[in-house]
Amino acid sequence: MTGKLLAEAIGTFWLVLGGCGSAIFAAAYPDLGIGFLGVSLAFGLTVLSMAAAVGHISGCHLNPAVTAGLVAGGRFDAAKLPAYWLAQVVGGVAGAGVLYLVASGLPSFSAASGGFASNGYADHSPGGYPWQACFIIEMVLTAVFLFVIHGATDAKAPGAIAPIAIGLCLTLIHLVSIPVTNTSVNPARSTATAIFQGGWAIQQLWLFWVAPIVGGILGGLAYGAVAAGDDE
Repeated sequence: MTGKLLAEAIGTFWLVLGGCGSAIFAAAYPDLGIGFLGVSLAFGLTVLSMAAAVGHISGCHLNPAVTAGLVAGGRFDAAKLPAYWLAQVVGGVAGAGVLYLVASGLPSFSAASGGFASNGYADHSPGGYPWQACFIIEMVLTAVFLFVIHGATDAKAPGAIAPIAIGLCLTLIHLVSIPVTNTSVNPARSTATAIFQGGWAIQQLWLFWVAPIVGGILGGLAYGAVAAGDDE
């Protein structure tokens, strides 16, 4: 179990470092920046690369909502869920900590005023969307993400394509929802950046735990229903 938890922590560390790091650093320059398309791809690449690296060790959840959805779909032992969640949050916070240390090298940097790639709603939504709209998009997109994860990792599916399918799905999710919530679908990722933003991101963090976990459970249950119907 220790190896699995370490794999989850390292994988989530990389997700936050690579994904949020691309938003904090590489997307910040109008002429040289990668834009929100590049940020979307960065998040997908973190999952794709870690799925190949640790998928065979821990399953490469890297996300409390994924773990909850896999429990709901009968793919993961519920007794292991708290330990996975803790490892994911610790790894994510460590990744955000590295970003904070690097960003602090500039005297002008402020995580509080700059947002630090945190997720938010209403005044802190990139597009000004209210909490109800943000809840819906986070819940629905996480549900679809879990549906894809269940399908791509099904014993009947070609195993080699799973990391690609899951990584590209996460890329598409970011393309849709960065303007709405700055994209969470992952409570560990949201917690990691919120801790360093320290203000409104902490106050709004509840949504980025509740909506993704509800969505993850719905996605796991939906795939279970589809798979059961296919066996009839």
